[in-house]
Order: sequence, then C-alpha cells, then structure tokens
Amino acid sequence: MNRVLILIGISFLICLSCDDPSGIEPKRPNIVFLLADDMGYGDYERIGGSTETPNLNRLADEGIFFNNFYAAGPNCSPSRTGLMTGKSPAKVGMYSYRPQNHPLHLPDEEITLAELLKTKGYQTAHIGKWHLGELTGNPEFGHPQPHEQGFDYSMGTENNAEPSHHNPRNFIRNGKALGKVEGYSCQIVAQECMDWLNQKSDDPFFLYVAFHEPHAKVASPPELVEKYKNLPQKDAEYLANIDHLDSAIGRILNYLEQHDLMDNTIIMFSSDNGSYRLASNAGLKAVKSFLYDGGIRVPGIIRWSGIKTDKKVVEAPTGLVDLLPTLCEIVGIYPPDDLDGTSFLPLLEGKPFQRKLPLYWFFYRTSPEIAMRIGDHMILGLDNDTIPRPHQFSQDDLGYLKNISLKNYELYDLRNDFSQEKNLFHTHPKKDSLKHLIDHKLTEIKNNRYPWQNLPLKLEPRKKKTNWVKY
Repeated sequence: MNRVLILIGISFLICLSCDDPSGIEPKRPNIVFLLADDMGYGDYERIGGSTETPNLNRLADEGIFFNNFYAAGPNCSPSRTGLMTGKSPAKVGMYSYRPQNHPLHLPDEEITLAELLKTKGYQTAHIGKWHLGELTGNPEFGHPQPHEQGFDYSMGTENNAEPSHHNPRNFIRNGKALGKVEGYSCQIVAQECMDWLNQKSDDPFFLYVAFHEPHAKVASPPELVEKYKNLPQKDAEYLANIDHLDSAIGRILNYLEQHDLMDNTIIMFSSDNGSYRLASNAGLKAVKSFLYDGGIRVPGIIRWSGIKTDKKVVEAPTGLVDLLPTLCEIVGIYPPDDLDGTSFLPLLEGKPFQRKLPLYWFFYRTSPEIAMRIGDHMILGLDNDTIPRPHQFSQDDLGYLKNISLKNYELYDLRNDFSQEKNLFHTHPKKDSLKHLIDHKLTEIKNNRYPWQNLPLKLEPRKKKTNWVKY
C-alpha cells in the first residue's frame, strides 16, 4: 500500500511541476540502458583491452566515458538492485547474488526506475538477465514479477543463460518459458529488443537490456574465437565473447539510427561488476566479488544529444546507484528521498558536481567487507574474523551481519595508486574522521537488516578467512 501511495504522490508532484500552462510537455528522451555481465574495466578496448569493441568506442566518441564509474555491488543481484532502486543493495537486503529456488529477491515495496518512468508515460521493457527474483510466478516464493515492478514487457532469464550462451533453454517471455532458443544469447537479446521496438507506440520508452556476456559459461561463434587464436583457448573464447557482445550492441545502435531514434535517446552502457579474470581489470586490484576496485570499478559510457559539456572523459566518482536520480532529473520526476545515489546531470551539463552521499559498498562474504569512496580516496574496513563462504545467503549469515565489527582498515589514494598497493591509513592525517564515517555506515547497515524469512539453514562451518586471495 505504501508503495502505491508513493507512486500516486510522485504523479501528483509531476503534474504540479509542469511549467507549460497549456499542459503540453516537451517530448521526453527515450532511454536505452545496456548492461554487460561480468565485463571488467579493462575489457573495454579504449582502456587497453585486447578485444575489438568498435560499437562501444562509437558510443564513447559520440558521448562521454566515465573513468571512475562503479557498479552498485561486486556481483550480479546486488548490483542490479542498486541500478533499479538508486539505493545500496544492503539497504534493501540484497546481500549477495540470488541462487535458483531461493527467497532472496528485490522487495516489492521498493520503487524501481521503471515504475517511476511509467508515471511520465514511458513504455518499459526488460530484455535479458533479470536476477532480482524468480520469473515464473512460483507461489512458493511469490516474488514480484517484472510487470509488477514497472515493466510492461519482459523476456529473459532468471539467472545466467543455460547451459551456456549458445542455444539457451531458460528464456522466459512474460512468465511463459520458451524452451530451447536457437542462437547465441547476446544476439537473441538484440533481436528481441528490435522486435519490441517494432511494436511499441510513439510514446517515449525505457529499454533495459541486460546481456549475459561475458559471464560463464562462455560460448562464442568459432569464427570469432579464431580471431584470438594466438591466445590460450579460454582467453580466446572470453575475448571472442566480448567481441560478439559488441556486435549485438551494434545491431541495436544501427536499429535506432535507421529509425531516427538516436537524437532523442539516452544510451548508456556499463557492467554489473568487475570481471572474474584478473587480466580483464586493467591492473586494478582483485576481481569480481571483492570490494577492491577490480571487483566494482566498471566501464561507464553515456551518449545523448543533451550533453552540453566538451569533456569526453569524466573523472568524478559515479556509479549505477546514480542512474535513477539522474534520469529522474532529466525527465522531471521527484525520486524517493532515501536514495544513496546522486544525480550527475551537472556533469553532463558542464556544471559543478557534488555528491550528496559518498559511494559505499557492503559485501559480507569477502574481505574487506565494506568500502567507501570519498573524493580520490577509498577506505575499506575489515572484520578479520570469520566469514560465511557460501554464496547462498542463509539463516546463519543473519547472526554474522548482526555482530560484524571492523578491526582493521585500508586507505588508498586512487589518483596516485591505481592498483591499491600502498595502504595509507595508519599515516593519513584524516584517518580518524574517515574511520568514523565507515564505522557509522556499518552501524547503519547492521541496524537496518532486512527481515528475510524462510532462508536456508547454515550450509557449512565458517572458515578462517585470509586477508588477501591471489588469483
């Protein structure tokens, strides 16, 4: 009920904010968000990646590249939660990725970007990986379906493409399983996007395109793998996968161009977290599932005719949690007031930008457990005790979340220490104030634990964790 009242209130405020006495509002931009799965910061060709990405290069050439862009979490479900809500995943209880047949999901009471855009008359579609709950309407869980969270149309998978990207058999369209679908996942997704665009009305649209690539299990056309034959087989398959993803993005861009949609469309690209391959993270520390920059720093590209700045590269720290407030400001929507994200529209307009809150991340199953980006610095807090190893969130983890405390800290100057090699915490003059900020944030997270029900029991004994894991 609260969720309905909030949306009604937003709609009322929108009506009041209309400046045109005729009641006729200007045409709003279409929005296309392209999300890769497990693509590292260094997989983008312009950062030094070994894969050809001409279509991503084109987006950056015609728009802006965000050099300090961050995922909302270090793995799939948390990051997608931050994208959809503008909030830290920990705030809404998405503590880790969602396995099959698990109660974890994006809570129904959360207001999504799609729901907000619908208050302005947007048509909305989700195509690709969902990973915010089950997709078949299983009464055992009763998870809200995409159409209950703002999407008029949905076609994709609950989790990863199975058994691989080639001929997947787990796609679901509007609640109906499709069985085996011939082809490769990224091209299936691209074709579905174009099919949906062909049947939409002339109203503005929000198209959320969540590719499966390059998440394992990787499958790529043999002719693309052959392009990288000078590399070990697994590396060749991975790079070919990104090459194939880029070509699927190119098909969508070509469609928009051919149908005269480019000029009035905001096109954004990013990844849900860093790569699981250390080589794909361009020298950043660690990989997916860690809160060092290798796990959370990702490519960020925006192309839009409304960009007024001459800068082609933006250095200000921004991330997926900022997209909801940014798009709301562009479109003219009052967003919820408890967001963690900040609108970065000033950066697109060449104006001063100041974050309302620092970017922060909490991920209970690796060490460090919490991180916060403050200006050029990243502070991280470590429990240094025991850690629940399974990905699957269990009842046993609730006690850990209640009792976690920070015993050590790390601080890095990212402007001068890209790879986070020199811990400055013990010598930094502001260490006490930085420690206070991250301690306070952890207390806030602990005090606002989401009351999950029907979690699986403890899966295995906790193990002594190591301070660092080499890959």
